[in-house]
Amino acid sequence: MRAFVLAAGVALLLPAPGAAAQAVLDRSPNLSAGWVGDAGTLHFNFLHRFTSSSAPERKVTAIPTFLVAGGVPGGVLLGAHWSSNSAVAPRYPNEWEGFARWSPWREERGAPLSLAVHGAWNAAARSADGEVTVARRLGALRRLGAARAFSNGYDDRARTALAAGAALRLGRWISLAGDLGALTDRDDDERAAWGAAVQLVIPYTPHSLSLQATNATTGTLEGSSRGDDETRWGFEFTIPLTLSRYFGAGAGRGAGTARAPADTGSVVEARIAELRFRPDTIAIRVGATIEWRNDDQLAHTVTADDGAYDSGLLAPGARWRRTFDAAGTFPYHCAPHPFMKGVVVVREE
Repeated sequence: MRAFVLAAGVALLLPAPGAAAQAVLDRSPNLSAGWVGDAGTLHFNFLHRFTSSSAPERKVTAIPTFLVAGGVPGGVLLGAHWSSNSAVAPRYPNEWEGFARWSPWREERGAPLSLAVHGAWNAAARSADGEVTVARRLGALRRLGAARAFSNGYDDRARTALAAGAALRLGRWISLAGDLGALTDRDDDERAAWGAAVQLVIPYTPHSLSLQATNATTGTLEGSSRGDDETRWGFEFTIPLTLSRYFGAGAGRGAGTARAPADTGSVVEARIAELRFRPDTIAIRVGATIEWRNDDQLAHTVTADDGAYDSGLLAPGARWRRTFDAAGTFPYHCAPHPFMKGVVVVREE
């Protein structure tokens, strides 16, 4: 089994084209430390796993893990996990994990792979924990691998773990995911941690839902690295909040950089993703065309501030083009989400 995990991790280094947005669709139940949110976005994730005792009691025990985190500039996510009914450390049924996560490379930003470094302090185990996650996409399949280290894992000793997983997209709104991981020095009563899930995005919303089965307990690094003989059923629900939607119409600017002027007759590609225009400033020459592609889960518009043009409502995956035949500066916005703003700068030369 350990050889399988190592081989799967090495397989991640093979080339794979394409890029994927960070969403529950693109990760697996026990490999969730590889994503970061945009600066100015808050995240509230609710992970609940359940077990049932044998007859005659049939008592249902919930093992919840709550995540609260916020994206800051530089591809960094700061946050904390809190779990109850944790089995990570004796005498500590409530588990706190504060963390900082940094992603210098992201596929959705054009990088060939996604890389994230996660550092944490697990208060229950009194352990400094860390993980390095790598992910690459091959068509509809996104592969993930992780290496973890714990300074005092499970309130016991220094431990390490390896894990690998994959998520298979079946469409815009659904994927299937699974993972397998293990401590490299398992004790007799410790099992490899496995997880399987149906991942769903709620259409035309920023929310997602994971329906899963696993033998791991909590959603912290230590909780997701060690399994036992019991299968737990559960779900994870994600709630991202874009602060610029509520605080200041211009707060969402700066999501991209100005592009070099495009030649007359050329087409410049732009994206709409995570409630932002990317880039939010585009410089072109007279006669050039811009094509916006909606890569978000919500419907958006490209609407001129002065009413000169309007794309109409663009469903997820839709594209819209406009050719600019006159020089000038043309600000625009999204009609349903007016805090989303961009500008086109058209030059004669």
